[in-house]
Amino acid sequence: VAPRPHHHRPVPASPSLPTASVAVSRGAAELAQRKAPGRVLKVERGLHVDNSVIWRIQVLTAAGEVRLVILDAETGRVR
Repeated sequence: VAPRPHHHRPVPASPSLPTASVAVSRGAAELAQRKAPGRVLKVERGLHVDNSVIWRIQVLTAAGEVRLVILDAETGRVR
């Protein structure tokens, strides 16, 4: 697993995610799989250094590599 970059901070999650939040994280995972096809290992919401909300998605590729895809939560664009 790649070391965690120091410029992203996790956003505290509520004890139970509302259904909409679960749906959004699934959408982020689907977008990440388009960039790095494979099995999603982890989806985490966080803050970028500019305080914008991002999604950090770890994907295990068919080659056995763990790829980290960072998406802008507002636009869905890869950072």
